Amino acid sequence: MKKVALAAALSLAASSAFAGGLVQPQVEPPVVQAQTSSSASGVIVPLILLVAVAAAAAAN
Repeated sequence: MKKVALAAALSLAASSAFAGGLVQPQVEPPVVQAQTSSSASGVIVPLILLVAVAAAAAAN
């Protein structure tokens, strides 16, 4: 009877340890950052705003 209880306890412990099975690892693709075409776009917007403010000040 002790052998049966021991075998049952070991089988329960072994089945819970391997319940998940093998899982294939999921590899995420690398993140690619887009390159800007030129650095002039960082200058054009403030210049346009400066011209608009100057035009508004000259209209008053």
